[in-house]
Amino acid sequence: MRKIFFLGIGFSALVAGYLLSCTNTTTTQATQEHIPDRVSYNFDIRPILSDKCLTCHGPDANKRQAGLRLDDPESAFSALKEHPSAHAIVAGEPQLSEVFLRISTKDTAKMMPPPASNLKLSSHEIALIEKWIKQGAKYEKHWAFVAPKKPALPEVKKEDWPKNEIDYFVLQKQEQKGFSPNEEADKERLLKRLSLDLVGLPPTLDLQERFLADNSPKAYEKVVDELLKKPAYGEKMAVYWLDLARYADSHGYQDDGYRTQWPWRDWVIHALNTNMPYDQFVTWQLAGDLLPNRDNEALYKQQLLATGFNRNHKITEEGGVIPEEYRIGYVTDRNDLFGKAFLGMTLECAHCHDHKYDPFSQKEYYQLFAFFNSVKEVGIESVIGGPETYAKKPLMEISNDDVKNILKFINKPDTNRLIVSVMSDLDTMRKTHILRRGAYDAPGEEVQPDAPAFILPFNKSYPKNRLGLAKWLVDRQNPLTARVFVNQVWQEFFGKGIVKTSGDFGMQGELPTHPELLDWLAVDFMEHGWNIKRLVKQMVMSATYRQSAVVTPDKLASDPDNIYLARAPRYRIHAEFVRDVVLSSSGLLVPTIGGPSVKPYQPPGLWEGATSGRGLLSMYVQDHGASLYRRGMYTLIKRTVPPPAMTIFDASNRDLCEVKRLKTNTPLQALVMMNDPTVLEASRVLAAKLLQEKSTAEDKITKAFRLIVSRRPGKKEVTILSSYYEKELKKITKQSAEKLLAVGEYPIPAQVDKVQLAALMRIVNTIYNLEETITKS
Repeated sequence: MRKIFFLGIGFSALVAGYLLSCTNTTTTQATQEHIPDRVSYNFDIRPILSDKCLTCHGPDANKRQAGLRLDDPESAFSALKEHPSAHAIVAGEPQLSEVFLRISTKDTAKMMPPPASNLKLSSHEIALIEKWIKQGAKYEKHWAFVAPKKPALPEVKKEDWPKNEIDYFVLQKQEQKGFSPNEEADKERLLKRLSLDLVGLPPTLDLQERFLADNSPKAYEKVVDELLKKPAYGEKMAVYWLDLARYADSHGYQDDGYRTQWPWRDWVIHALNTNMPYDQFVTWQLAGDLLPNRDNEALYKQQLLATGFNRNHKITEEGGVIPEEYRIGYVTDRNDLFGKAFLGMTLECAHCHDHKYDPFSQKEYYQLFAFFNSVKEVGIESVIGGPETYAKKPLMEISNDDVKNILKFINKPDTNRLIVSVMSDLDTMRKTHILRRGAYDAPGEEVQPDAPAFILPFNKSYPKNRLGLAKWLVDRQNPLTARVFVNQVWQEFFGKGIVKTSGDFGMQGELPTHPELLDWLAVDFMEHGWNIKRLVKQMVMSATYRQSAVVTPDKLASDPDNIYLARAPRYRIHAEFVRDVVLSSSGLLVPTIGGPSVKPYQPPGLWEGATSGRGLLSMYVQDHGASLYRRGMYTLIKRTVPPPAMTIFDASNRDLCEVKRLKTNTPLQALVMMNDPTVLEASRVLAAKLLQEKSTAEDKITKAFRLIVSRRPGKKEVTILSSYYEKELKKITKQSAEKLLAVGEYPIPAQVDKVQLAALMRIVNTIYNLEETITKS
């Protein structure tokens, strides 16, 4: 009798078949109705293997058991090393496939995964694997590692609904699942959503009036175009890129000294406003110093400044550190950033060993590492001190003449030296070694610069430097670059990406909810010159984007996560834009673009309680005047003590690359809106402006509501707020009014009645504290 063995344990096919017939027949029958007609390796089988099997039978050779790789068909179909008469998978024959026999048995001595692993396949997963083997066990390359092709637009029943190509893919999925899309949002809510998404600010009253009065077919598109042209567009879009690029105003670590990387931030805003193509935008930041334009001083200085992107990482200034350990840390940071930001890959998992889930070896990690390993830098350059330590070598100095004639987009407010950390390589490349267990002092085999071939082989015509890596990255055949960026932009407008795990397109990441749509967008983006504004306009012009956010009980029950996009998303806006809404609606906002970061109101003692006591950032010295009213993106970020109000609203502290922020809902957020000096001051200032207008109390309340919430209040809302105002007028005394109004530095008009001002301030503050105020819906 033929024996079947798996992982060193043998048992007869007859007994196995008997066990199978006793234990699995009813399970398979029970789940058969849920199994697709054609089982896909990419979308049905690979996720199971990734979750339950690849830790022991995946790419990591050091952790592999029994010499078996289940992610590699050559290994899976081959005879088992220890028992050549047995095979893990026999195409078409589940009963002869050790994988199926072991996952379906009830014998705990033979069961896979082993019970001790606390992993277990469900009956549905077992049935999927059984049917996949019956259908020939066809392996497929991971979907994200195959260059996207532009699919044809799908056919839909509701042909009058789509407004552009995006909608066909979305509607097809809805119709397959029995959903129908929401109606379009009303004009007021749609305008607020659009304005927050494109410029990060609520729409002005003038824009509200114009849009509401315009009944032409192009009314919405005209507003889209108008907002895309505003300088505030570049500021809004830059915020997510600053998270990704880990931009901050301090070096990090214990001393956490001041740094001057803000000119790079000015460049990002400028590049986005001028609609620099994404391939160029990326290339300049990765390798602007290597581009062949040194004879063109104006162009070269912009390209060099762009490389500040790769110098935003934390840098130590502490004495007693081991320089090489920290230098290796800086290179590691750049390498991991490259993987997460541009490839959507968790490359850092291969820093110490082969990746456990993706086909990425430790050797390939250090081959990529080699591109970033020749920067003219040291682990520690100096101790905390004067302006020369605000940037670390290699650096560029930006003169007043540069700002006047070349780098005109830089907002340089004084005549002090301005220096920025940028990229520049040594004349001779540093040798790069595989670091055993990732230790800086344990060099192993020497490696040469190369990109992971499983993504795309490195073109021999490309130079083996960062410029060549940038060319490889934006190669039209690279399967990841366009997909990853399109997904990040989608996330900005819909709350989550088509691939929910926007930083992980690998085998442990989520599958795309609309894979054909993702591929169509990626290819279309490349076909149209990597045009970012065009991509943004496509998304916001779609019927999918314009839907109402109203959710019916049946949709909430059947699709609570809105996977099928049968309604618009509803979520709180980012921390920076919470501040921007408050400042803009009150009239306090200073709309200056760019320049050094500012220090607005902050609770006392935070920096002083967490500092080495050295440098410009050892004590918090609050700014005054116009600096108090800048947009949230310009608030100074000290990495060890980030701005508390921003942190409470889930802003990044910019330690590492972050492509997706958390979204939490905590009581602390409500406390900020009720007590933060900026919110209270804005309430006072707006109330004072309204009191100086010749209008009724109801008119003032209505105007405040429109400025803040961006819609006309209902009759009941006006009645409630008016009643509250009358009660406050009777309750507030001159003494209590003085106390209420004593917040913020903006002056109180001399002629205003302070009791009336305090009462109206309470009403305005109440409107600021409505959930709707800081919610995109």
